[in-house]
Amino acid sequence: MTRATLKLEIPASPEERAALRKALLRARATELGEMRRRGTRHSLGYGDAAARETMLDETREAELRHEMLDRLIAALGEAPE
Repeated sequence: MTRATLKLEIPASPEERAALRKALLRARATELGEMRRRGTRHSLGYGDAAARETMLDETREAELRHEMLDRLIAALGEAPE
């Protein structure tokens, strides 16, 4: 997999930066909840084999989204004021 560096420039006031951080934290919490819900359903054996494979894929996707949100929140915190 090829990785690229993403650069975003978004003019924002301190209030807008705080609102963006809050929105990203909420999104990250949502993804964490989704990871746990899907992971629990998978580990408890819900569904047939195909459904379980789909749950596993969805859990991996939620983990990736959670990780990317973590990185975005960290980058926002490191950005100059």
